[in-house]
Amino acid sequence: MKKKIIIPALAIIVLFVGTSFKNDFFEIAKQVEIFTTLFKELNMNYVDETNPAELMDTAIKSMLEDLDPYTNFMNEQDVEGFKISNAGEYSGIGAVVRSYDDKLLIIEPYEGYPADKAGLKAGDEIIKIGDINVSDFKEDATELLKGAKRSDVEITFKRQGKTMTTSVSREEIEIDAVPYFNMIDPETGYIVLSKFNSKASKQTEDALQELKNNGAKKIVLDLRGNPGGLLTEAINVCNLFVPKKELIVSTKSKVKKFNQEYYTRKNPVDTEIPLVVLINGRSASASEIVSGALQDLDRAVVVGARSFGKGLVQRPIKLNYGTQLKVTISRYYTPSGRCIQSMDYWNRDEDGKAVVNKNFNEFTTRNGRKVYDGGGVKPDVEVSKLKDNSLTKALQMNNVLFDYATEYYYKHPINDMSQFNFTSSDYQDFKNYVKESGFTYETKTEQALKKVMKSEEIDEFGESVKKDYEKLLTDINQSKLASLDAYQQSIMKNIEDELIVRYFYRDGLYDYYLQNDDAIKTASEILNNPSKYSSILK
Repeated sequence: MKKKIIIPALAIIVLFVGTSFKNDFFEIAKQVEIFTTLFKELNMNYVDETNPAELMDTAIKSMLEDLDPYTNFMNEQDVEGFKISNAGEYSGIGAVVRSYDDKLLIIEPYEGYPADKAGLKAGDEIIKIGDINVSDFKEDATELLKGAKRSDVEITFKRQGKTMTTSVSREEIEIDAVPYFNMIDPETGYIVLSKFNSKASKQTEDALQELKNNGAKKIVLDLRGNPGGLLTEAINVCNLFVPKKELIVSTKSKVKKFNQEYYTRKNPVDTEIPLVVLINGRSASASEIVSGALQDLDRAVVVGARSFGKGLVQRPIKLNYGTQLKVTISRYYTPSGRCIQSMDYWNRDEDGKAVVNKNFNEFTTRNGRKVYDGGGVKPDVEVSKLKDNSLTKALQMNNVLFDYATEYYYKHPINDMSQFNFTSSDYQDFKNYVKESGFTYETKTEQALKKVMKSEEIDEFGESVKKDYEKLLTDINQSKLASLDAYQQSIMKNIEDELIVRYFYRDGLYDYYLQNDDAIKTASEILNNPSKYSSILK
C-alpha cells in the first residue's frame, strides 16, 4: 500500500510545477489520476520486472526537460551535494573530479589536500575506488570519494597509459569563496571571488579590509568563471561598496510572494574606493547580479567579456523522502530594470531548442549611460582574449585543451614560474595535436545547411543548387581548422591557464595573472588614470 500512497503524492507535487502552477485544479487532478493509473498498470502488467524508482526518476526528468535547464529534480545525493556547494565544506579527497560512464577524471587537485598529498594529478583517470570498479557503479561514483574524516580509501588510476594505485586519507575540505587576494601594485588590490557560497561576502570583506590595511586605494574584483550561488550573498557583496538601503535586484514572478525587491541592509565598507569588476562568458547568475548592479549604479567599471546571461532565480522545494525540486520561480532584474537572461526557453524553435534573445531593450544607469538587457552583462571595456567563440568552447567541451595540457605537462617538466613560456612553436604543436586527435565540431551554420539538405525542398532547387550546398558545407568544414589561427590568442590563454594550474596550482595562476593577464592590465590602466575611470562612468 505504501507505494500507492507515496507515488501519487510525488506526482502531484511534480506535475503541479510541470504545469506552471495552472489555476485549473480540475485539469491537474485529471492528469494526475491518468498518470497514477498508467504507472500502476505498467508496473503490474509489463512483461518483464520493472524498477518503479528508475521509471519515476526518468518520467520526472523527462518532464522537466521541457522547461529550463535549472529546474531539476534532486534525489537525496543531489540534495546533499547542493548543501555542500552552498556551505563550502565537506569531507573527501579535495579535488575537482568529472564523472564519465567508465571512469572519473581528476580535473584539479587542491594544493595541500589529500588528493595532492597522495600524488594524484590533473588528467589521472580513476578506474577503481576501494574494491569497486567505477564502470560497474550505477550511481554517481564521485560519492565514493567522500567519507568520514581520517578514513582511508585506495584509488586505482591510469596515468599516461600506466595503471597505478595510491591510498588517500580523507579530510575536511573547505571551499573558499575567495581563494586568493593580493596587491597588483602598491596602491591596487586584487580579489578573486570564485563562488557565492555562504562564505562569499564575509571572505570578500576580510580580503578588502586587509588590502586596504596594506595600502590599497583601488580594487579589482575578479568574477571571471564564477558560476553564481546564493542571491543573499550577491547582495551582501554589493553592500560592501554601496550604501545601506540601495536597491540591488528585484524578482518578478506570477506567484505574488516571489515578487520582491532586495536592498542593502548594512553599513558599507567603502563607497568611494575606485572599483573594477572583471567578468567573462562563464560569469553567471549571482556574478551577473553583482556586476550588473554595480554597473547600473555607476559604482564600478566592468571589464572583460559579455557574461553568461542567466537571469532566472531558483528555489529548492522539499518533497518526500529527502528529495527536492529545484524550480525556477522568477526572473531577476538589475536596478535599471533589465533582465539579462540570454536564452529563451519558452519560445523554442521548430526543433524544440531554446533560442537566443536577439531583441535588446535599452536602459540607463544612474548617470544616464546606456545599457541593454537580454544578453548577459556587457562590459564597459572589452578584452578581446576573453571573448567566447564556438571553436574555443568546443575544444573545452571535448577535453581537447585539457588532454593536450596533460601531455604537455609530462613532456615539459618546469619547476620555476620564470621558466614557463608557451610559445608560437608550442601552439603549432597544439594545432598538429588537434588535427591528429580527429576533433570535430558543428557550427550553427552547418546545422542550418544540413537541415536544408535533409528537407524535401532541396530536390525542388535542382542538382546544381544541391551541389553548391554540399560544397559550402565542405568549405566550412575545412575552414574550421583555419579558425585555430583566427582565435589563437583566446585559445593560447586557455592553454596557458590550464598549464599553470598543473605546474603551480591555482595560487600560481593568480600570481601569474598579476603580471601577465590582459584583463588585469586593462583594469590597472583604468584605475591608474582617474580621469579615464570617471569618464567611463559618466
